[in-house]
Amino acid sequence: MSRVRRLLPLLGCVLLGCVLLTLYAPEGLLRRDEPPPVPAGWSPYDLAESIEAAQLRLRRHPDDAAVWASLGNMYLEQARRTTDTAYYQRAQGAFERSLRQPTGDGEPYIDATIGMGALANARHDFAGALRWAERAREAAPFRWALYGVLTDAHLELGHYEQAETTLRRMLDGHPDLASFTRAARLEHLHGRPGPARDLLHRACVIPGDPAEYAFCQWQLGELAWNNGDPRTALTAYTQALAADPEHASARAGKARAEAALGHTDQALRDYATAVARSPSFVIEYGELLHHLGDGDGARRQYAVFTAQHKLLAANGDTDNLAMGTFEANHGDADTAVRHLRAEWKRRQSVEVADALGWALHQAGHHTEAAAYTARADALGGRNALFAYHRGEIEHALGHTAAARAHLTRAMSINPHFSPAGAARARALLAETP
Repeated sequence: MSRVRRLLPLLGCVLLGCVLLTLYAPEGLLRRDEPPPVPAGWSPYDLAESIEAAQLRLRRHPDDAAVWASLGNMYLEQARRTTDTAYYQRAQGAFERSLRQPTGDGEPYIDATIGMGALANARHDFAGALRWAERAREAAPFRWALYGVLTDAHLELGHYEQAETTLRRMLDGHPDLASFTRAARLEHLHGRPGPARDLLHRACVIPGDPAEYAFCQWQLGELAWNNGDPRTALTAYTQALAADPEHASARAGKARAEAALGHTDQALRDYATAVARSPSFVIEYGELLHHLGDGDGARRQYAVFTAQHKLLAANGDTDNLAMGTFEANHGDADTAVRHLRAEWKRRQSVEVADALGWALHQAGHHTEAAAYTARADALGGRNALFAYHRGEIEHALGHTAAARAHLTRAMSINPHFSPAGAARARALLAETP
């Protein structure tokens, strides 16, 4: 499974803003005495028109700090929808122009300050995001969007207690769409899919435009997929695409669900469409091609990934998590360990712990690997890939009972979590007494 794809929920939350209701139920973040959401319908959405309108306004009023900040956020939204990181530089330029414009009180335009924090999160500069958000909080503590930036940064750095504290502050101050999605993510990390699903259903009745609705439906699809329900996931991804046909993440999710349901031809067509819009899904596409016996097609997709990340590295934007995961699964294990040890020094999230543990296992360091994969499970989340990795590592250590328990757990959570991984888990379970 591509780590790039697994980070996409963060980018979505980065761009959606603030926070939701207070933490009511002891097992979660949500009351259960409210009516279910009503399905929404949308016409196709074209963010490019809004960007063009903002650019036209700025040609006439180049000193409008608010419009520059709005344009920066639209570029970030475009990056989220397409996963095209080229929009980051445009967003940075717009935010910087906003910050340079004088305001009535002489302070930098606060939306641009928050936007710079969101941009830092999107670029995986989580420490930088904290600095921008704290700067915004000092100037305007009741601008709730800044708490979204703080929450996202703390989550990615592995500061889970700080993330929850910040989320509570957001919930108390301003419940909104971004609050629901962030709270749902926290519920999922703690292994509570029911409350996470309820939160996302409520989020889906809040959006004011099709792109936000598509984002909510995509998140519902991801939640259903991660919990082993490809049919429900397919429905959600399809609804996301009905609202926003250009939503690359939903297109890739639809392909993933179709492959799990045996609709192979349609899955391949949807993957081809997704990677044409965004290279973030080339590994996922390649892994399916390899599983289907198309080794040449898989290698072509992996070559696209390698070229993309060489270009990013040349610009100083190396993604150690994505590169380390790729090397662990399809390249050199020692190189993977180097990338992921570097990432672990930057942030200690459960995703990085799992990736590093798997790379260490692939490099033959099974005992050290087991410690990291155990840490990845520490929050109690339901993650089939994490459980599979623990099972493989316990098998390598000769711990037969523990291996069987983790592999069984992986398949019970999501028997379709990875074409190769699921097949390997079934094989190990068949041979393990």
